Amino acid sequence: LKEFSPDVLVLTGHDALKKKNSDRSSIGSYWNSASYVEAVRRARQYEMDRDGLVIVAGACQSFYEAIMEAGANFASSPGRVLIHCLDPVLLAERVVNTPIEDMVRIEDAIENTITKRPGLGGIQTRGKMRASMPRTDMGLFGTGVS
Repeated sequence: LKEFSPDVLVLTGHDALKKKNSDRSSIGSYWNSASYVEAVRRARQYEMDRDGLVIVAGACQSFYEAIMEAGANFASSPGRVLIHCLDPVLLAERVVNTPIEDMVRIEDAIENTITKRPGLGGIQTRGKMRASMPRTDMGLFGTGVS
């Protein structure tokens, strides 16, 4: 985080409940949710503002409530269901393609994913896209790159 100073952080991989009838309210019942929670906490120590650093975290069957409580903007999996591997990226895509003066509509962001509501949830989050004017042949900063 210190090296690259991202606006958006996606933390995903693999997770699952260890046993079919596990205690869903215990972090010990999940294979990797504790790692997601710790990663989100560390990222929030770096940037506390939830609009300054947008965090999308979790994987299949992750402990949604614990990840959100740790400071994520969006997380999986409120319904403890399997999610599609592209779902976290699709949420991040919605954030970066929403103008900075607008809030990302949670319903729209989740409907834009493959798994949709049982697999993903989140909080109101400000968009990250910035417009610039005027567009010139030299690019925005005179580098030839727009």
